[in-house]
Formats: sequence, C-alpha cells, structure tokens
Amino acid sequence: MRTDLQRARIAVAAVFAVHGAVAGSMATRIPWLQDHLGLSPAALGFALFCPALAAFVAMPMAARLTHRYGGRSTTRILLVLWCAALPLPSLAPGFGWLCVIFLLYGAAAGMCDVTMNAQGVIVERRLERPIMSGLHGMWSVGCLAGAGVGTVAAQLGVDARLHHGVTALVLLVFGVVLSRTLLDTWPEPGEKTPPRFTVPPRTVLAIGAVGFCATFAEGASQSWAAVYVKNVTGGGEGVAAACYALFSLSMAAARLSGDSIVRRLGPVTAVRAGGLLATAGTVLVAIARTPFLAITGFVLLGLGVAVIAPLAFTAGGNATPEPGQGVAGIATFTYLSSLIAPAVTGWIAHATSLPATFGLIAAVTLTGALLAGALRPRTAPHVPGTAGLLRSGRS
Repeated sequence: MRTDLQRARIAVAAVFAVHGAVAGSMATRIPWLQDHLGLSPAALGFALFCPALAAFVAMPMAARLTHRYGGRSTTRILLVLWCAALPLPSLAPGFGWLCVIFLLYGAAAGMCDVTMNAQGVIVERRLERPIMSGLHGMWSVGCLAGAGVGTVAAQLGVDARLHHGVTALVLLVFGVVLSRTLLDTWPEPGEKTPPRFTVPPRTVLAIGAVGFCATFAEGASQSWAAVYVKNVTGGGEGVAAACYALFSLSMAAARLSGDSIVRRLGPVTAVRAGGLLATAGTVLVAIARTPFLAITGFVLLGLGVAVIAPLAFTAGGNATPEPGQGVAGIATFTYLSSLIAPAVTGWIAHATSLPATFGLIAAVTLTGALLAGALRPRTAPHVPGTAGLLRSGRS
C-alpha cells in the first residue's frame, strides 16, 4: 500500500507539472495571437477574461464528474482535454471564435485544477504528511518550463500553431502515461450525487477567505510587478522583466521546500508567518523607489504567499466529506481573486497611485495572516471510497 501511495504521489505531481506547462506555454504566445488576429488591447483583454470566467463557472461541476466517473478517470480525461485545448486558440479564425475557444480552454483548466487538487488532498491524507506545497511547486516548475520553451520558440519565430501542436502532443502523452497510477477513488454505495453547480459550503468560507487574500496579492504582483519596477522605480525593460522572473522563481522555490516547513510549524503557523512575510514585502514594495528595493519586496511577497494557497486547498478538502467539493469551494475563491486582482489593482492605481495600491494590498495579506486559524487541522471526515482506494474498481 505504501508503494502504491508513493506512485500516486508521483502521478499527481506529474499532473500538476503538465497542467502548469500548458499554462506557461500559452502565456508566452499571447503576443503572437494578438498580432495574428489583429486584436486591439481592449479586444485581447476581453478574450483573456474568458478562460478565468469559464473556469470560475465550471469548477463546481468537477465534484459531480468525479462522483460519476471516479477520481482517476475524471482527472486523466480532463488533463487530456486541457492539453488538447492548447493549440486551439492559435487556430481561431477571428475574435469571436477565439473567445469561444478560450471559454472551453478555461473550463477544462478549472475542472482539471479541482480534480488534481482533490487527488492531492487524498494522497496527502493517506500518507499522513504534507505534500500539497510541493505539488503546487511542481505546477510552478511546469509553468516555468513551458514558458521557457515558449520564449525560445517565439525568439526563433516558430509559428504558434506548430509550437502549441507539438507541445500539446508531448504533454498529453507524458500526462497520460504518468497519471496511470493515480488513486482510483469512488463514492460509497448510496452516497448522494453532488449537484451540477453549487456555491462553496459554509465550512470552507473562512478557509476560502485566507486563500482569497493570498491569491489576490499573487495575482496583483504577477500583473503589475514589472510595471511597478519600470514606472515607479525607473528600472529598464530588462530589470522589470527580471523582477517578474524572480518573483515567480521565489514562489516556485518556496513551494518546493514548503512541505518540510509545514511539518515543522504546522499549517496555522506557516500561513501566519507567510502572511506576515508577504505583508512586510508588500510594504517594502510600497515605499521602494529603487529597483533593488522593489524587487526585494516582490521576492519576499512571493516567498510569503507561496504556501498559503496549497494549505487552503488541503484544509478545504478536509473540511467536507467529499474532498472534491471542498477543493472546488476553495478554487472558486482563488479563481475569483485571481480574476479580479489585476483589474482592481489597476483601478485603484488609476485613482491613487501604484505605491498606495500596494499599501492597501499589504492590508489584504495581513488580513489573511490574521485569519490563519481557519486552517487549524480538524478530524478529517470520511473519504468516500477509501476502503477501496487502491483497487482498480468501485469500492
């Protein structure tokens, strides 16, 4: 059984990495899409809003799919759909089709996100030690790898249709092969079928608020870090780009090493310490007027928020009888946060200034730290199908 659980851990880590690689591959070719279709900034912004909107709407449906088809099959099918969706935007003949395709792309991304996090929660529970931070670290590694390949392809002038077609095929094969050893979880006989769409249960509201605070700061930093360094501190284009890269690397490094920190400190202390570190980093950003101080602040912010979202997913999955329902609830909060963070940051900055805006974001991260007690471990509810978790058929 222990060997099977280790194989399942490797499998779910591979799913996280593939999911991140698809996201990173797409991000690097957005300029190609804009040029290829002749999109204005406003049109491109609307198109890029579609994936997050579709993911937000579709994620609550993932628990129902898992209930009907089992955890392993559902995760593998959704991962295949997510990989297959990668080349579709580059094949869009116009703006309208691009929006429709991005809606499908986002729905596959969001539902796969829910099921793979639910798998991670179950494996972590069975292993009886933290692994979620490392799994999210693998997502960051995959994202950085996909972005690296995409950067090279863009620099060489490779057509995005060719780049994404080959990348999708490679990632699809990699994901299908390595995901074979995911845990095959099924509901207990007679268990009530989850509704097609449901709001997050009350048991995860406070946990979701913690995740919301962390992903809001993360989303704002991802969108505005380079702009801040360039416009507020006077850094050049290369320095601004380096700020975003270092922010992303700090999050990846913290997540990969986060499980050992959580084992030592426990989830509540880890989240509280991370929130306070993120708050200190955000305050440093708000007062920074040189590139070095701003970059240092963004790195501290990235280190601080890195483990909070993974721990929120774990706590949410453990707060409901069906892990997928709790994970879907947390994912709803985090996707909503990442959806609105860039725009809200821009609106506040327009009304005030970027330094003042990041001063307000420091209050958001501090709020997350103060709410850390919501992640206090509780007696884990019965996991549907755990009696037959490692069998190939239904429990």
